[in-house]
Amino acid sequence: MRIALLVAASALALSAAPALAQEATAPADPTGASAPATGEFTDAEIEGFAAAMARITPIAQSLAGAAPSAEQQAEMAAAIEASGLTIDRFNAIGTAARADRVTGARVLVAQAPAGTVDAGVTDQEVEAYASAMAKLTPIAQALNGAAPDEAQQAEMAGIVSGSGLSLERFNEISAAASAEPRLRARVGLADARAGR
Repeated sequence: MRIALLVAASALALSAAPALAQEATAPADPTGASAPATGEFTDAEIEGFAAAMARITPIAQSLAGAAPSAEQQAEMAAAIEASGLTIDRFNAIGTAARADRVTGARVLVAQAPAGTVDAGVTDQEVEAYASAMAKLTPIAQALNGAAPDEAQQAEMAGIVSGSGLSLERFNEISAAASAEPRLRARVGLADARAGR
């Protein structure tokens, strides 16, 4: 069966890279597949996609728009299969990552290297931080670089404490998020899940 092999890149990893389409031969699944429906990807599938992308991206970049050789095509297909995915499933994740913010954010989390602080920040803290930042950002934008007055400081402190985080913990997460790609990606995932 002939299927298209897409080399999809996440928005942050390769924002300017075009998707490559190429032909590959892959056996059909005679069992009818027990994989989740498109859009319902397991964490293992997302991790596999990220691992495959790490191996495929340098090959795709070296092509500079040219058609891949049979050897390059085989190397990309092998990378996908070594990640535990079928080419169809890889393509489905790549398509969903471009079309769905949550799937795209999950891929970014999987692609981002873990930082030293990231591992110590719980999912609940990430969600609280993301929620507080969504409320703080319009205030900061309205300040346009000016220092907040007492009322604005009190409002911002109330937002942070209302999130369930202490001001100290909020500031720790904020500093880490600016330095650690994985934590930044986790905040993006929390925003995508919340529809922000």
